[in-house]
Amino acid sequence: MTDVTEAAARRERILRAAVRQGVLDPERSALAGFVDLDGLADTVGALHRAFPGGPRVLHAFAAKANSLVPVLAELRSLGMGCEVATGGELDRARAAGFEPDRIVFDSPAKTRAELERALSLGVMINVDNFQELSRIDTLLAGDTPRSRIGVRVNPQLGGGTIAAMSTATQTSKFGIPLADPGSRHRLIEAYRERPWLTWVHTHAGSQGCPLELMAQAVAQAVEFAEEVNRGREEPQVTGIDIGGGLPVNFAGDEVTPGFDAYVDQLNEHVPDLFSGRYEIVTEFGRSVLAKNGFTAAHVEYTKSAGGRSIAVTHAGVQVATRTVFNPDAWPLRITAHGPDGGVKHGTPVRQDIAGPACFAGDLLARDRALPSLEPGDIVVLPDTGAYYFSTPFHYNSLPEPAVYGVRTDGDEVRFELVRPAQEPYDGTVPALRHGDLVHR
Repeated sequence: MTDVTEAAARRERILRAAVRQGVLDPERSALAGFVDLDGLADTVGALHRAFPGGPRVLHAFAAKANSLVPVLAELRSLGMGCEVATGGELDRARAAGFEPDRIVFDSPAKTRAELERALSLGVMINVDNFQELSRIDTLLAGDTPRSRIGVRVNPQLGGGTIAAMSTATQTSKFGIPLADPGSRHRLIEAYRERPWLTWVHTHAGSQGCPLELMAQAVAQAVEFAEEVNRGREEPQVTGIDIGGGLPVNFAGDEVTPGFDAYVDQLNEHVPDLFSGRYEIVTEFGRSVLAKNGFTAAHVEYTKSAGGRSIAVTHAGVQVATRTVFNPDAWPLRITAHGPDGGVKHGTPVRQDIAGPACFAGDLLARDRALPSLEPGDIVVLPDTGAYYFSTPFHYNSLPEPAVYGVRTDGDEVRFELVRPAQEPYDGTVPALRHGDLVHR
């Protein structure tokens, strides 16, 4: 049995158990997300093995990919750190038990209060722009920070096939550009004036970005660090945060590219990264969790319109926002299952897989060939462990679905509630308090 077949068989086994145990039920819980915790441990193990350096490498999971606190806590138990991009994600990282020195704070819009909190905790900070750097100067007031602080640089190398996922373009909103006239020199001077700037950060993008582009961006960051350190008895820059962004194969179960393939590119384009002169931080998110999660939803109705079969399911824009609004960039596989969770067989029929939201574009797939679906059947969306059910969109006041962690032990499949299904709005209107209204 190949790895691809094993992945599909594992999803079917989990789905059958979910139906048997009432975790997925057409009347009470017609939609749910599942995180394969055993698969997650395997993926994190592969990440640790791919990178040399042992304790000098901190793999900080990008919390935006799946910010559910029990999932973050599981990643912490597996030896990962946490990268956060908002004050809310910082709260979740702390709730999950991450120590401040294993948290990295990235954001292009950090508030004064957020920076003050991060500095007081000793959270690592990647500065996005010169104005933020001046704000930190004010907050430090000449003191030496507890936090490790670096600057995000934009190598301006170009983008990949998905513009929204490309962050090293000429006009990217992220980081300080290295190629703009005078910008590199100004940044070098900023480092010389602030001996506490000891890190450099870069991130070229994620889905749709080739590994070579990502590695070349890291090479630019290391080259900048070498320029800062040149002529010094002791190096000032001692760490490189290389970001994350490893693309995910959404076309099949094969895990490609792997972390080892990216490390090969890094060795080719920037061997100095692994010279031992630098600590390393990574910020992988989608590549850690996407393939270790899936969404399952019951089919409520089926119909035909204009000769096209349509299956209306409970999974749509609220859990697959990117796919619904940008299907060409974010296509998802869909597998058909019977009411018991078993894979459905039969002659494929061209059909639309629709979600529950009240607008015509709420489609998970158009004209997709699948065994003919019937009410009570189940559709599965593989590869949705990151950015899908963990990041719900509240269109039509559709509730957040329950999410379960899954562990297997021999023949036993155990479900652990990660997030309960959102309770329906009960119609209670909170009373206004004095001062709640602003009179104009």
